[in-house]
Amino acid sequence: MAKKTVFMSLSTDIIYGAHIELIRRAAELGELTVGVLSDEVVASYKRYPLLSCQERMRIVAGIKGVKEVIRQDEMSYREPLRRLRPDYLVHGDDWRTGFQQPVREECLALLAEYGGELVEYPYSYNEEYDRLEAAARAQISVPDRRRGRLKWLIENKGMVVCMQAHTGLTGLIVEKAALMENGTVRQFDAMWVSSLCDSTTKGKPDIELVDMTSRFRTIDDIMEVTTKPIIFDGDTGGLAEHFGYTVRTLERMGVSMVIIEDKTGLKKNSLFGTEVAQTQADVEDFCHKIRVGKSAQRTHDFMIVARIESLILEKGMEDALARARAYVEAGADGIMIHSRRKEPDEIFEFIRRFREEDQKTAVVLVPTSYNAVYEEEFQKRGVNVIIYANHLLRSSYPAMQKTAETILRCHRAKEADEAFCMPIKEILTLIPEEY
Repeated sequence: MAKKTVFMSLSTDIIYGAHIELIRRAAELGELTVGVLSDEVVASYKRYPLLSCQERMRIVAGIKGVKEVIRQDEMSYREPLRRLRPDYLVHGDDWRTGFQQPVREECLALLAEYGGELVEYPYSYNEEYDRLEAAARAQISVPDRRRGRLKWLIENKGMVVCMQAHTGLTGLIVEKAALMENGTVRQFDAMWVSSLCDSTTKGKPDIELVDMTSRFRTIDDIMEVTTKPIIFDGDTGGLAEHFGYTVRTLERMGVSMVIIEDKTGLKKNSLFGTEVAQTQADVEDFCHKIRVGKSAQRTHDFMIVARIESLILEKGMEDALARARAYVEAGADGIMIHSRRKEPDEIFEFIRRFREEDQKTAVVLVPTSYNAVYEEEFQKRGVNVIIYANHLLRSSYPAMQKTAETILRCHRAKEADEAFCMPIKEILTLIPEEY
């Protein structure tokens, strides 16, 4: 009789006793193939792996009982189960609840298609593994490891999606937000530290009033409790001579990207457009600022992106494209094109014409106004970074306002607690414990 075949999947880069035992028991059922989840998949639902997929595959291949190792490019088991049709699928029983439950249900349906069987073993909790996992998270938070992750994600995923964070708590929300969709986990790839949000939370106007020391403190607060890459809103970048020092500081802190806009004088928020007096920077002056920043840079990981305000200020498409060419020539790693129109037509035209000339330079969008376009449409057109620039701040304000008004109206907190407030214990579960 033909020997039974077995399949199981691994994502971890910390192999400990329970993993070895699970592999041993799986191998006792038959010839064992192990799917090792790709770096992109692992990063999408847990932490960024310390060891690459290739290294993890080599480690697993050396474990006794493993006959074959394959790369698994999706959280879903669809591809390996339909291709290998194993007699047994082995997994710990910890996926019966939580975000992996839909994956388990899909596996049961796939196994039923040909008569395969799911074999689950009790999940083995281990305090030592938790300690090692916490240490690994601390390791990937180190600036030198964190800084280059955004460029890696852009190169490997094609497009990354970022959410605004302006405090340690909002950083934790961005860090942990995840949902299962069509057999894959969706979450944010990076965080955007916005000048507007930094200013607004302090009750100040968005005119570069909050100094860099205060803004760097916001980065510190977020970095202390999270691991995802950070993109920094650098406003105009200030004086060219000052911008070089800003780049050095951000790079040393572990920030991955800074975006500076080509305006001069008293900076006003772009969404005001021509309603307020705003002056666009001279092209050569802004190119000089980019060159100063790139000269100050000490690693290849850090990225400087030039934000073009031509469409905001109604200077026209040709001006926007000419500036894009000049800024790329000056050394910009990416171009952010901004628009306040609700329809994306001018954005799509800019991307089309820019990509006809330049397939390499990253394109960044902040679709605050033209918010009806799906991310997949942007990616298809050649966009590399999507930033949701102020949504956590904007959604928190009405919730807090309603809570305050409800307490005033009711002369007590009961109604506000029931309608708007989550239990304090649920908030506290976001806060990481000491290592």
